[in-house]
Amino acid sequence: QVQLVESGGGSVQAGGSLRLSCAASGYSYGGYCLGWFRQAPGKEREPVARIDLGGITTRYADSVEGRFTISRDNAKNTVYLQMNTLKAEDTAMYYCAADQSCRWGESNFWGQGTQVTVSS
Repeated sequence: QVQLVESGGGSVQAGGSLRLSCAASGYSYGGYCLGWFRQAPGKEREPVARIDLGGITTRYADSVEGRFTISRDNAKNTVYLQMNTLKAEDTAMYYCAADQSCRWGESNFWGQGTQVTVSS
């Protein structure tokens, strides 16, 4: 069973930065694409970023392109999301996700989420 545990959320002022981490266990780490989703109150969960098996190919939602960076350290079984120039609209619960299909917007496994709050 795949287990994903996020950390690093918190409160920050607009323009600030946060780095989220997600520790993965319970499976062959390199066999999964990893990603981040977020869900704001009253809205559907949406994909934010995804990184491929080798940690080379990434994809981002238009709303975060150029501000967020996803990376993975296979030796540590960890995926990161560096979030810069944060905006109030980035406020949401952020979820780590793992999926073998690597299709954008899809995931088989989820973490419990970590809250990010950006004040303007």
